[in-house]
Amino acid sequence: MRPSARIPSILAGLALAVGGTVIAAPSAQADVKACEQYVAQHAPKATDGAAEACYQGSIGNQTSCDASLVAVGASKDVASAACEASR
Repeated sequence: MRPSARIPSILAGLALAVGGTVIAAPSAQADVKACEQYVAQHAPKATDGAAEACYQGSIGNQTSCDASLVAVGASKDVASAACEASR
């Protein structure tokens, strides 16, 4: 393949990869917000640490999410449900 033919192929691949990242990014934020809202409704005293805990849940670290919410005052059931909402 000639170098001049490779450049458009590489640029097209990069455009698709970046476009996919931009489209997927907002959904993760919405999941964190759902988790935070769940905590605010069911364990108002645990809202101080909810943002970081819910972020951990949204990136797949459910154990850290649960433990962090329980540590700031949420019950195990509330923490588990909120972390499920963050996915």
